[in-house]
Amino acid sequence: MKENRFRKIVAIEDVLINDAAKERLQGLAEEVEMHYDMPDSDEEIIRRIGDADGVLVSFKTKISRNVIESCPNIRYIGMCCTLYDENSCNVDIAAAREHGITVLGVRDYGDEGVVEYAISETVRFLHGFGERQWKQRKYELGGMNVGIIGLGTTGRMCADAFRFFGSNVHYFSRTRKPEAEKDGISYLPLHNLLKTCDIVLTTLPRNTYLLQKKEFEILGNGKILMNTSIGATFDIEAIKEWLRDNPDSFYFCDGTGMGTLEDEFATFGNVIYTPSVAGMSAQSTERLSQKVIANIEKFLIHKP
Repeated sequence: MKENRFRKIVAIEDVLINDAAKERLQGLAEEVEMHYDMPDSDEEIIRRIGDADGVLVSFKTKISRNVIESCPNIRYIGMCCTLYDENSCNVDIAAAREHGITVLGVRDYGDEGVVEYAISETVRFLHGFGERQWKQRKYELGGMNVGIIGLGTTGRMCADAFRFFGSNVHYFSRTRKPEAEKDGISYLPLHNLLKTCDIVLTTLPRNTYLLQKKEFEILGNGKILMNTSIGATFDIEAIKEWLRDNPDSFYFCDGTGMGTLEDEFATFGNVIYTPSVAGMSAQSTERLSQKVIANIEKFLIHKP
């Protein structure tokens, strides 16, 4: 039977939970240690964790096999971010499993802000409400061909939002979505979608790189590509070549989508970067915080 408290919980970086959740942590562990800067090495992560049996981490820092095997007291890793699957996770799930460590993530806490970012930035660009305008004439969303690559929760919410404004919305996913198709979101194979759509959004799990050189050749010039995923969804050299060769095409991303690639894109005038996290707001922080605490409580009562 697990104890109903941790001996020590360590947040190894800023995990973006609110003050109420931090206060609740005090009742779930004998000791709570919060860090707000990013650790720069495995050695620093190991030092911060020390003898803790509970660890909190965001999507930014990798918890490797080396870290897990160097911190034998860990019995729980709480991901204060979305956990899609083992392959896209920044925690080595296989190593955690081998050592009997439970890893829990959260879902569906920041999607609303991402949808608002996608709609607002697109509208500003089509109409020229900001500093830039897509084409010489202003355009509305109505009648535009919009492609969504990846139709999970965020993708579906984006699809519904663009449909609300009258866009013709198409999607590509590795699995067909009959319910979405019933609602008028039409399936297209990836290459057909890239060829057909004026605006393309990637809403994919982390470390999913669908867009390679061939895909960018098909996408061509005069297009808008927006990334709402965590980090790149493409081959970096391929997108840079596309941006160079297609000056009337544009790449949009927020701080989450940009990840560590800001220097790579610094010289491109057709990259429109919003250096903030679209999914972060007072409301999303509250949703995230509640779910992080709920996961810990479920673990402690043996119901993860």
